[in-house]
Amino acid sequence: MPLTLERINAATQAEFAALLDGTYEHSPWIAERAWAQRPFKSLAQLKFALASVVREAGRDAQLALIRAHPELAGKAMVAGTLTAESTHEQGKAGLTDCTAAEFAQIQRLNADYNARFGFPFILAVRGPRGTGLAKAQIIAAFERRVANHPDFELAECLRNIHRIAEIRLNDKFGATPELGNQVWDWAEALATESDPGYQEQGQLTVTYLTPAHQACARRLQQWMRECGFDEAHIDAVGNVVGVYWGHDEAEARARHRPSPGQGSGGEGSGHSPAGDPASSRRLLTGSHYDTVRNGGKYDGRLGILVPMACVRELHRAGRRLPYGLEVIAFAEEEGQRYKATFLGSGALIGHFDEAWLAQRDADGVSMRDAMHAAGLPGTMETIRAMQRDPARYLGFVEVHIEQGPVLAELDLPLAVVTSINGGVRYQGEVIGVASHAGTTPMDRRRDAATAVAELALYLERRGSAVPDLVATMGLLEVPSGSINVVPGRCRFSLDIRATTDGVRDACAADVLAELAAICARRGLQHRLEETMRAAAAPSDPVWQARWERAVASTGLPLHRMPSGAGHDAMKLHEVMPQAMLFMRGGNAGISHNPLEEISNDDTELCVRAFQNLLELLAGGLK
Repeated sequence: MPLTLERINAATQAEFAALLDGTYEHSPWIAERAWAQRPFKSLAQLKFALASVVREAGRDAQLALIRAHPELAGKAMVAGTLTAESTHEQGKAGLTDCTAAEFAQIQRLNADYNARFGFPFILAVRGPRGTGLAKAQIIAAFERRVANHPDFELAECLRNIHRIAEIRLNDKFGATPELGNQVWDWAEALATESDPGYQEQGQLTVTYLTPAHQACARRLQQWMRECGFDEAHIDAVGNVVGVYWGHDEAEARARHRPSPGQGSGGEGSGHSPAGDPASSRRLLTGSHYDTVRNGGKYDGRLGILVPMACVRELHRAGRRLPYGLEVIAFAEEEGQRYKATFLGSGALIGHFDEAWLAQRDADGVSMRDAMHAAGLPGTMETIRAMQRDPARYLGFVEVHIEQGPVLAELDLPLAVVTSINGGVRYQGEVIGVASHAGTTPMDRRRDAATAVAELALYLERRGSAVPDLVATMGLLEVPSGSINVVPGRCRFSLDIRATTDGVRDACAADVLAELAAICARRGLQHRLEETMRAAAAPSDPVWQARWERAVASTGLPLHRMPSGAGHDAMKLHEVMPQAMLFMRGGNAGISHNPLEEISNDDTELCVRAFQNLLELLAGGLK
């Protein structure tokens, strides 16, 4: 019989440890210490309690835990002395059926890894979906991680141990993250579409209105229909709009359904004309489905798929909420093909710049022509018609992967966002004199590159001086540089972000003043262009509190944090209240990278938290 929370909550310390035996390899002390935290009201709370014991145990105990695990395809497997749990896991990943070449390669990696770190390589070989990694994936992770810093790698081993324990606990409790699996599977399927040149290399790149982008839109639209959305259409900029009517709207539309022969007028734009009895209010949610080049599968897309899963469950139960739910897969947020970011969400609030239509991509294709090729009108009239009336909406919420390491380091699946950082970007160039590297004395040089290098170091110091401020020089280029020429020009970028506009602007002012001082001292000129400015978007207190209650209902402790990245919620913030929920990313939270990863269990909790939010809102509106 599967374990139950009631049983473990009623257990003595010895019984508790016995019931959880095998969760952490040869380490009953973890369960023994977690016992004091009973009662557990959810499996998620139990998992976090066990992970917290390990985090607080100290380095020696953590190393002992890591060393209690066997090497992958190692001597213990060959000798048949693995625990039943490890035997099952290594077998599921195919490690008990290696070719001679694969076995030799893994043995070499084991030896190299042990020599570098002094402990065995730990990987949750059942993977983020729980169904098992392929041997090629295991070997690739081995080869990548052997180059990590020892402290980082120790932490990564512990994170994998917690994932192993999580899957083993699921087995003990008979728990299957069905909703998390569905979202994970959708994301996997959506990631099969990629732009030419990247698809062939197995890389994910989906930029605005390419054939891959259009294929993603069609697939999302079809999934929305299958989930039970009442409306699902692609709008004038390529956003995929799904609407699940609230109780009043569904009844009103049923009363006003056209009789046979009258026609319905199509799916429309998702908002009712003035005076229409179907004009009940809606909750707006969503995120973007475009990607950066060679990016990850979950950035943006998670915020589309999670509410889709919620609608599917509502439809299956035959339930309507006292408000409508409008889910939008925004067509563009990343600014990869054209110099226009937040194009999809900006159009909803009337912030679509007509000049964007004339912009051309790297191949000389204008945005207007790209729209026409995608079957979109490409006219300002149709784009302006997309603008939403904020009075029609209760607010905007967005789910997103964290895109950073904080939640991974805390062993927490979810966090509530307090504010989205305001940002400013510049592109600049320092101009000196190109001269011969051998004949120009050091005190006679007008070196543009060293001036920018000096600015980069100042930027790093200034960005580190204030909490919740970050400053980055992401682009640094010497045009037509040569090994034997003192650089006469150097191009660079500046990206400055903070939780408040005041902190951001103070940093920007100091950096620009330092740039001027460096150039004056070195006898150089400079040019600087501001290319983007976005105001900070603090979460609406009421909506943030709702997210906090929704997370607390899962049994997880509450963690609040700002978002350093920009999101579509920043645009909607300009016209309606907004708040966000973060979900932990795997591989130490890396994002905008093929290593971006989520687990089915974290995603299950994310969907459950979203469902909790919907129920809290429903209760407040009754």
